[in-house]
Amino acid sequence: MLRSLFNRGPKVDIAALLKNGAMILDVRTPTEFAEGHVEGAVNIPLDQLQRNLSMVSRERPVITCCRSGARSGLAESLLRDHGFDAYNGGAWTNVERLLER
Repeated sequence: MLRSLFNRGPKVDIAALLKNGAMILDVRTPTEFAEGHVEGAVNIPLDQLQRNLSMVSRERPVITCCRSGARSGLAESLLRDHGFDAYNGGAWTNVERLLER
């Protein structure tokens, strides 16, 4: 779990996953999400993710994001434990920059 929190697992090209249609899952609170988010991102707060897994795509990779990367790392781990192809994108601003490339 610590590896995913600090992006120490195998290197994955998040930008390529995004360009190929990965789902962006923002796990911040609705208030944080309203202050700014990646266009097209789905907002499911981390504390509600377990009971809302049906809202997450199993058909494509899922890139998680939050404010700093800690909550998104926990979300990635939870999703992987439930069989999702998930990756921690870190801060939502990082994911946004990767999309602009």
